[in-house]
Amino acid sequence: MLLSLSGVFIWSFIDPRNRLIWFLDASPAIIALILLLLTYHRFPCTRLAYVLIWAFAVMVLIGAHYTYSQVPLFDWLRDTLSHKRNNFDRLIHFTQGFVPAIVAREILLRKTPLLPGKMLFFLAVSVCLAASAFVEVIEWWAAVLTSSGRDAFLGFQGDRWDTQKDMFLCFLGSIVSQLLLVRIHNRQLRRLADASLLLKMQTKH
Repeated sequence: MLLSLSGVFIWSFIDPRNRLIWFLDASPAIIALILLLLTYHRFPCTRLAYVLIWAFAVMVLIGAHYTYSQVPLFDWLRDTLSHKRNNFDRLIHFTQGFVPAIVAREILLRKTPLLPGKMLFFLAVSVCLAASAFVEVIEWWAAVLTSSGRDAFLGFQGDRWDTQKDMFLCFLGSIVSQLLLVRIHNRQLRRLADASLLLKMQTKH
């Protein structure tokens, strides 16, 4: 995954549509990769978490190369389905909840006394919503500070409710992710060599 992601990174970096927007959009993937490399030996994640993070990073780098509002495949879908906008940005924000929900769930289970259940579900969703709101604030700051490429970075595409819809899609993604993946995530967590985690999982079941 690291090798393939490196290839996507190089492709994304070469001749993007807007260099400044590339740095702003690609920064989440770059930061996540650095954190994962630094913590790999001290806090290895489940295979599911790594695969989801890899897929999200690939999507982010594709969006950074073209800008989120001009990804060619979604331009084609917009024209074919007579949509008013390129919806790649919507997909990114749904994934912004879908992927971090599993990561947040994993960290909460392994680093806090929480057990699998409703409170864990609620807190994982809350973490994703908080992160989504923080991302929107960063986008606002970046747009204020950088006049060039402001519209491309924010990706409103004429929708004044874009920010609210983005956060709702993140909220929805965090719920769908946990509903679909909780069983496979629990199985992979049990395989980790973490005695305290295993005890908690066994206590729950």
